[in-house]
Amino acid sequence: MIVGSLLIPRFSLIAALGDRREMLAEPAVLAPDPGAEQLIGETSGAAEAYGVRPGMVLSEALARCPRLSLIPPDPGRAELLWERSLQALEGIGAEVEPARPGEVFFAIGGLLGLWGLEPEGVLNKAARSIDSPARAGAGPTRFCAYAAASTSRVRRRRPLVISAALARSFLQPLEIGLLRNRLPGPRQAALRLVETLERLGVATLGDLAGLPRVAVADRFGGLGLRAHDLACGSDHPLRPRRPHEELLAALGLPEAAYGTQLDRALELLVERLVADPRRRGRTIRSLRLEAQLAGGGGWQAKVPMRSATAAPERLLLALGPKLAQLPAPASTLALRALELGPEGAAQLSLADERGDRRREQLSEATRQARAAAGRDALLRVVEVEVDSRIPERRAMLVPHSS
Repeated sequence: MIVGSLLIPRFSLIAALGDRREMLAEPAVLAPDPGAEQLIGETSGAAEAYGVRPGMVLSEALARCPRLSLIPPDPGRAELLWERSLQALEGIGAEVEPARPGEVFFAIGGLLGLWGLEPEGVLNKAARSIDSPARAGAGPTRFCAYAAASTSRVRRRRPLVISAALARSFLQPLEIGLLRNRLPGPRQAALRLVETLERLGVATLGDLAGLPRVAVADRFGGLGLRAHDLACGSDHPLRPRRPHEELLAALGLPEAAYGTQLDRALELLVERLVADPRRRGRTIRSLRLEAQLAGGGGWQAKVPMRSATAAPERLLLALGPKLAQLPAPASTLALRALELGPEGAAQLSLADERGDRRREQLSEATRQARAAAGRDALLRVVEVEVDSRIPERRAMLVPHSS
């Protein structure tokens, strides 16, 4: 099996900068996430010249470069731009396994008959299908493909392809720092592991692969064993994502919205998402609540459901606590369905409950009305700002969810 990899350097930083890409020529880093540990994100080339590295403590980064520019992270924009790139790769037939924004893996074997008889032709086609310049590489495993792409050049015409016979010898001289972004679990744990290995004199992947596996397990536990496997050229098989239709509901918020206003906005987003015709009756397995902060940057929180559902009441119960974690006033609130489940089937009941039967009849009537007159055939009034002097802001019309 041949695994391909595309890497877009500093993708999240570029997304956060937006139209200010000229700041990449200056010392700039992604600021820590609001409320999270004070560790910086991706860095510009000018910041790296001062010794500033991703995952460094903010105080140490400022000590090394006092004129460092802190860019508020915008995970929502980065996810949006990255989703477009993933859909472009799926458009050429690739089954993609996204890692973080800017990193993707896919199997090359099934694409050889479409875009060339050699892996290099497939990688070139994949790199041309996305808008941003990307580093391309391929290898027998995910980590080997990542290492090949990391060591190649963005403008290189012939991507680096590593065969299975040469995989271990290719990995041996590479620096141990390649493991920072490839280990599972919290990022801080991976950084501590790599720093500890470097202090112990383990500078390359070959040095780590040469250590006894029992000694690595005794000193570093499961995370150390995972790092040892990667250094030896062993990795898990690819797990491509399922192509899906994106469901998104967004809403602009009034200035300094808080409390009841945010609760009503969230209720409106849930109603819109449930009533979206593209859902086609399917349940929802996981959601992501996103916000554009009024002071710049963005925020997001992923909400997995215990069981797939399309009931607005259950979705609101799961999303409500996340709304309280909003770190600053928001100008836009959005709700995205990440994974959909099967259609909700009608289940027979041992008890004869007239209320449930009535709700089923109302749901069927609502479905038929929307099929005949469109999505906005049935609306209901939701109070938003009851005490507002502007009549238009006192209530809103939302799709009826019965």
